[in-house]
Amino acid sequence: MFSPDQENHPSKAPVKYGELIVLGYNGSLPNGDRGRRKSRFALFKRPKANGVKPSTVHIACTPQAAKAISNKDQHSISYTLSRAQTVVVEYTHDSNTDMFQIGRSTESPIDFVVTDTVPGSQSNSDTQSVQSTISRFACRIICERNPPFTARIYAAGFDSSKNIFLGEKAAKWKTSDGQMDGLTTNGVLVMHPRNGFTEDSKPGVWREISVCGNVFSLRETRSAQQRGKMVENETNQLQDGSLIDLCGATLLWRTAEGLARTPTLKHLEALRQEINAARPQCPVGFNTLAFPSMKRKDVVDEKQPWVYLNCGHVHGYHNWGNKEERDGKDRECPMCRSVGPYVPLWLGCEAGFYVDAGPPTHAFSPCGHVCSSGPHMEQRWSLVARGCVPASSGSWAQLGTAGSLLGELWLG
Repeated sequence: MFSPDQENHPSKAPVKYGELIVLGYNGSLPNGDRGRRKSRFALFKRPKANGVKPSTVHIACTPQAAKAISNKDQHSISYTLSRAQTVVVEYTHDSNTDMFQIGRSTESPIDFVVTDTVPGSQSNSDTQSVQSTISRFACRIICERNPPFTARIYAAGFDSSKNIFLGEKAAKWKTSDGQMDGLTTNGVLVMHPRNGFTEDSKPGVWREISVCGNVFSLRETRSAQQRGKMVENETNQLQDGSLIDLCGATLLWRTAEGLARTPTLKHLEALRQEINAARPQCPVGFNTLAFPSMKRKDVVDEKQPWVYLNCGHVHGYHNWGNKEERDGKDRECPMCRSVGPYVPLWLGCEAGFYVDAGPPTHAFSPCGHVCSSGPHMEQRWSLVARGCVPASSGSWAQLGTAGSLLGELWLG
């Protein structure tokens, strides 16, 4: 992504358009980030523009159309209307934009390889073997190379032959100005938050984005051939906090400006140390509790705080209170006798999800990830509506204090 000049002169920081973060992973994939397959992807200004824009339209079967499809140096989109008719739209180089492609394919045109999100952020061979619903060439993002570096999303991406092919069964149509447009099989959905990615954020309306970047209401079913109604007063421009649903994985778009206002990993580590410095105690075992380091985020530590999700009382781990009539999955809280799930508490390690750096006073059920209690909890769209940080949908519960457990910190 960096030019030789930038590599030789690190002080010349490249322009950053923003980042895409996959919901469902707390900072990295379960088996680690590798190459283009990772939990987050940063979009930087390319040394040389690689954007494209539509130009000539051909009606098949003509020599020009056949040449456009076979020419690997020519980007094109093919719309198959019937066995006897295909419309091919040629695309030419655009020196003012950079293009980034996202999809399940590991072929070279894909910049960010995204696979289905497994609930709980756990690797499971059985789940991985199920046929994916994410398109191999799911979508593309076009960023303006000049300020304000606007980023726009389009359904479908160009393959190794620089072609996008919409088959006979795909939803497609001719627009009022004579151009072609269409939708991919399972679609690319986008939701822009109201009031941005802030403490005052509210859920927006889910829309579908077409191959040409037009905005539509959702289809009756995910893969229906009949498109929704066009929403003319909305655009495909991404905003800070926009969610992108690829039917199997959901991405969060954060702008460079928005990321500059979020806590860093150093801030999160300082928060962890501040919590642990208070030396909270288990109200029953009287042992000191502590959140493990960020590097051991998925390993339950012996000092890890655990919470009863129904009442919010926090304890150290203990074996008593099992309810055999409930298959041992539920426990009875020794503080209030309420019965429910008993899970370890976890700190979020993905800084891009944070709206503020307030002390954690609440936890998500059923995963146990802790968060602050600010007004932004009303905009749980980024965590619960489409899956929590570990892809666990559910409610959230206030963590209840228990004697001297966490005192004024309210992490208990």
